[in-house]
Amino acid sequence: MSTVVTMPQKGLTEESAVIAEWYVKEGDTVTVGAPLFAIETGKATIDVEAEVAGTVLGIFCADGDDVAIMAPVCVIGEPGESFERPAGTAAPAAPAAEAPKAAPAAPVAEAPKAVTNDNQGFASPRAKAAADRAGVDWHDAAASGAEGRVIEKDIANLAAGITAPKKAAAIAAVTPEEEFTVVKNSGIRKVIAQNMHDSLSGMAQLSMTAYFDCAELFEYRAKVKEMKDKLGLPNISLNDMILFAVSRVVLDYPLFNAHFSDKETTIFHHVHVGVATNTDRGLMVPTLKYADLKSLAEISAEAKALSASCRDNTITPDKLSGGTITVTNLGNNGISTFTPVINPPQTAIVGVCSPEWRVRPGKDGEMEMYRAMGISLTFDHRAVDGAPAAEFLHNLCERLEKFSLLLSM
Repeated sequence: MSTVVTMPQKGLTEESAVIAEWYVKEGDTVTVGAPLFAIETGKATIDVEAEVAGTVLGIFCADGDDVAIMAPVCVIGEPGESFERPAGTAAPAAPAAEAPKAAPAAPVAEAPKAVTNDNQGFASPRAKAAADRAGVDWHDAAASGAEGRVIEKDIANLAAGITAPKKAAAIAAVTPEEEFTVVKNSGIRKVIAQNMHDSLSGMAQLSMTAYFDCAELFEYRAKVKEMKDKLGLPNISLNDMILFAVSRVVLDYPLFNAHFSDKETTIFHHVHVGVATNTDRGLMVPTLKYADLKSLAEISAEAKALSASCRDNTITPDKLSGGTITVTNLGNNGISTFTPVINPPQTAIVGVCSPEWRVRPGKDGEMEMYRAMGISLTFDHRAVDGAPAAEFLHNLCERLEKFSLLLSM
């Protein structure tokens, strides 16, 4: 008896998910645990595996379709078994038969127009594996996946001779159709857009920046790097140290470790730090839970693991929720100050800026150079006033300047 595969619910608040890529086609035989398709929820891209073995009798959705939770997606059964196709769906078009190989023809006919390629420099893992097997460069494929991603069928097209135009083509040869590429917004991009719009339109956000002497942070990092193999320590980064400091300092300022609504403010007794992470698919914010109870080494290891799982699409929805304050770092991009946007319903976000050399009065009254780092704090003025925000930021910078003392507390 055939089994209908429905769109799974991977998060408590998800109402639909986007089919990011099909790994099978009608007629394929699958085993239990074989990946059927990838879905994009508002927070992650997840593979959906077969729970039964059999033949894929019918596929009801295409790449890029936004499908409601529990709606039928495909059906698996015995070859030739009848099944009912859901109303409003049509059988996928049969793929064109591969042309037989023939001797090269004289170059008299005009070559077919190439497909415009704007793959934005990223591809799915299956596409990269297919490119390796076919001996082609996935960068040359015409991208058809969400947000301009190269997917497996694009590699098949490339291997069959349907290639993207060369980037060095003369401008005069570009047709009007090749002037731009329309990319469908992914589920993640839609959620990011909505969240950022809701954040800025629904809060009274105010930002301020302060600078601190970061010499001790660099000295501590150098000592850890020198001794990490001998002591079995992870490679501590500047961002790890700031995550540690925020998790300790914010406990003295409970309104910054809170969720705010029109009716009430929820103040948390432990710190769950959101770690803003840039990925090929957009900004993701996994949560480092109970950071105030973890050592610097534990924070470092977990933060790296969370960011890695975001980038390789293995993060689960439960690890992308529950944050009480967020840290976002643009320090690797040469940014001296910026205005981070709060992740609602949180009341604050800490932005980490690039180290830079600044001038200050020295002990003898003469000006001296010192290595400084900026910390930008954005807070919700509905929940917190400016004076305690300035005090929190000042105290955070002071603790970072004397990081070794913070570790001993």
